Amino acid sequence: MPVTNGNCDFSPMKQMLREEIRQVISSLQDNLEAMGDENYCLLGNFEKIKDKFVYIDMKAATFYLNCYLSPFTDKYPELSICVQNLSNLRHGGLIVIQRGDPLDSLIQPGISIGAELTHSLLESIFFPGNPLHDGAVLVSQNQIVSAANVLPLSERSTGGKKLGTRHRSALGLSERSDALVLVVSEETGRVSFAFNGNLYPINAHGPI
Repeated sequence: MPVTNGNCDFSPMKQMLREEIRQVISSLQDNLEAMGDENYCLLGNFEKIKDKFVYIDMKAATFYLNCYLSPFTDKYPELSICVQNLSNLRHGGLIVIQRGDPLDSLIQPGISIGAELTHSLLESIFFPGNPLHDGAVLVSQNQIVSAANVLPLSERSTGGKKLGTRHRSALGLSERSDALVLVVSEETGRVSFAFNGNLYPINAHGPI
């Protein structure tokens, strides 16, 4: 994942990743040695190692997400609470945070909001049944600019993995601009963000 600004101290994250990866390597080495015992089943251990990799990936993505957003909005805590609550309720969400690039030519505009960003307002927009909940919310600095916006869809192949409209929209805009797009899946409650044409999972069950 490329670093796009110098506002974050990456040293603590790198140290954490080194320690976590060392633990995974140690576990793999233990399993390699245990393979000599025909009565020892490794399947449970492999599952734990896989879960550890997922945990490391999410923790790193969460750190980078904060770095990518902090220069462009002071409302990171409000965004964090919002996606946690949407995830817990399995309410789908699509939130565009504008960074440096203008987005007028890329987004089909929806309904103007022009209000200060709060988690409760965002959550109400994405509440099922709200006429605005299916589109994307556009955030610029500390303001909710508009809702029910339509984003360009990505045409990129995902290796056979089917993506829903929200995720394809998030990827599509991130392929064409430096915007960062938060996505909450209503099917699974999983949270991810699209940036530079890639999707990254984040941990929604703690501060993002």
